[in-house]
Amino acid sequence: MLIRSIEKFLRAYDVSATTFGRLTVKDPRFVYDLRNGREPRPDTEARVQAFIAGYEAGRETTHAA
Repeated sequence: MLIRSIEKFLRAYDVSATTFGRLTVKDPRFVYDLRNGREPRPDTEARVQAFIAGYEAGRETTHAA
């Protein structure tokens, strides 16, 4: 489930919900709306998942160096 992945990301990297929404979909209310039942479109969900994967991959290469 997308919201579960987002919540895990927010805790792991200490990112606010508002910042996450701005960075991923240019919508500061995105996470709040998901928490209240909003269903994202498949392309939006894919973009968010790609952001999370890319961020985590970038952190791994930075820490591995």
